[in-house]
Amino acid sequence: MLSAFVVFAFFLIALPSVKYVLAYLQADLVERGLELNAFGVADPLMIYLNLALVIGLVAASPFLLYQLWAFVAPGLHPNERKGTLAYIPIIFILFLVGLAFAYYWLFPLVLDISTDLGQDLGLTQIIGASNYFTFLLQLTIPFGLLFQLPVVTMFLTRIGVVTPYFLSSIRKYAYFALFVVAAFITPPDLTSHLMVSLPLFFLYEISLSISRITYRGVLRREKEAMVKEQMDLMKQMNEK
Repeated sequence: MLSAFVVFAFFLIALPSVKYVLAYLQADLVERGLELNAFGVADPLMIYLNLALVIGLVAASPFLLYQLWAFVAPGLHPNERKGTLAYIPIIFILFLVGLAFAYYWLFPLVLDISTDLGQDLGLTQIIGASNYFTFLLQLTIPFGLLFQLPVVTMFLTRIGVVTPYFLSSIRKYAYFALFVVAAFITPPDLTSHLMVSLPLFFLYEISLSISRITYRGVLRREKEAMVKEQMDLMKQMNEK
């Protein structure tokens, strides 16, 4: 209930700024000499409200993540609580980076390919506003989620679910999976497909490097805990 209240509060705060955000998001179309059209009576209202809700959810996401952490925190050790709490700002920043990558890199690429293809086919593009913003969100939000891969990898390595050796062994399968994901996101064009696939491969390699660093830390802590346990055992034996 508290999370819903916070999202609703950010939704209300976002309402006055939506028209400026809409103008900014339409800038790419204006530069290409295209314009948006409302085909439904309620389209302007629904676009306005939906975009305000998306802004509200993104703005409230750190609080939502904190609520999720607070739910699982009682089942964690004190050091695990501190470590997992530090993930929240990292997750939020990576999500924004993923959105920025998709909007400033991928989306203009898709627009250029679509408009050029339409001109080659002799088609007149009449773009619906609802369809345009739906497509924009469907293209950018998944990248915000995909950019969580390093954090997810760090967490899974820390709790012992995966190791860097396992991630290295499945690299070719992971590349194939990311290649398929890129195919669903991008238009049917080899150049755009590769331009999206390569950053995803690079993201996987970053995740692998983070897993190696995290795994070394896990081994070091396990070794320190083992040495401490042996010293405590020797101390107890000497006391006896």
